[in-house]
Parts: sequence; C-alpha cells; structure tokens
Amino acid sequence: MIYQITETEKAAPLFAGWEETLIWSCLQKVMGQIYGNMAETPDSAAAVLGDFCFLAGIPCRKLILYRLKESNFKIMIPQNEQWGNLIEECFGEKAKRTVRYAIKKEKDVFDTEKLNKIVEALPKEYTLQMMDEALFSYCKKMDWCRDFVSQYSDFTLYQKHGMGAVILKGGEVISGASSYSGYLGGIEIEVDTKEEYRRRGLAAVCSAKLILECLKRGWYPSWDAANKWSVALAEKLGYHFDHEYLAYEVKG
Repeated sequence: MIYQITETEKAAPLFAGWEETLIWSCLQKVMGQIYGNMAETPDSAAAVLGDFCFLAGIPCRKLILYRLKESNFKIMIPQNEQWGNLIEECFGEKAKRTVRYAIKKEKDVFDTEKLNKIVEALPKEYTLQMMDEALFSYCKKMDWCRDFVSQYSDFTLYQKHGMGAVILKGGEVISGASSYSGYLGGIEIEVDTKEEYRRRGLAAVCSAKLILECLKRGWYPSWDAANKWSVALAEKLGYHFDHEYLAYEVKG
C-alpha cells in the first residue's frame, strides 16, 4: 500500500543532499505531495509536483506505478541506478531515457548590470510586463505557455509563491519566464517562447527580468535545464553548469 505522507519530515532523510527545489516544495508543503511505502517510517518515497516525480530510498515497484494512470505523462527522476532499472522494468519502451542538466545554485553569482542591459535591449516593437491576474488567466488557457502558471490553483497562490515576466506583441503573449513552482525562499523557472518568435533573444530578456525581480524580493531563481539550449541560456544569464543526470519520460 502507498500512503500520502502529510508529516513530510518523516520522509525528508530519504531526499537528503538532493538539490532540487521541487523536492523542497513538497517537503515544505508549499505545493506538490510526498508519497511513501509506509505512513510513519517510510524507506521509499516519491516527491511529486506537476509532471515531475523524484524517487528516493529503497526502490519500490508499487511507488513507481502509483497513480500514474491519473496522468498522461510523468518525468521520473531516479535517485540511483537501482531506481532507474526498476523504472525500465516497470514500463519497458514506454519509459524514454533522457538526460537533463543540473545548474549550480549560487546565490551571489548574478551580475545585475549585465542582466539590466539584456532587458534594455528589447526592441521597441515588444512590451515586457510582469505577470498580473489577467496574464495569469490568459496563460492558463494557452497550451504552449500553460506551464508558466499551471501548478498554481489561483492568482492569490501565484502572488505568494510565484512570479513571472512575459513579452507581448499586439496584446498577445509570445515569450515568458515564470515560476513552474515555488518553495520557501525562491522559485523554479520555466521558460518558453512561441515557436514563430524563437531565436530572437526574447527568452533571455524575460529570464533576466525575472531574475532581477527575484533578487529584489530576496528569492533565489533556480534553473534546471531540459536541453543544451537551456544550459546555454542559463550560462548567458550568469548561472554555471553542474552535472548531467538521468530522467525517464513516461507516458501513462
């Protein structure tokens, strides 16, 4: 049997040393859930937030399979090779091995003058705006940018644990950087640009603006990269690459 762990401190030791803000969000009860194989003393646990599932402790088949049918897609991140092998055993070809790129979490690494110059370089044909309630509702309805706000049930929660910057053209959102999730002390950044407007530097402008606003609030703007393009953008903004890690994209 699998249990939702409401006293998340009981599962916290299983995730010790794992520098992922989505795990912190779950452990801090800001958003997401922790599940385990035992209610009081779990030795296997999953931190689940949005599309992501982080698996820790002793590999457990039931935990891997738990509630997957309720989701069409999950990105499963194994704590070690044993978890990875069990994911492959459970799903076979449905589990696509992929590489993601961890970015170092360094609080004092940002050059605000450089970031401001990136923001100021935005051509006048575009408008840069911080996420407000109207833009929040707009993004909720749009497939390509829904993940800017999808983990927040309403704008009140977004204001408390989130933040975002978007670029508009003719009243239409065409690029943005926003919080995929929030934790106590920061956010996890989600970046995207509408396909026909890519490779124009718009994502860099939105991201630079969001980082600057996070720094003003005393938040850390965490970055995790799904591909090398994202790594390159992160490095342009002042981040440093840390390491590659294995993930599995699983379709339910």
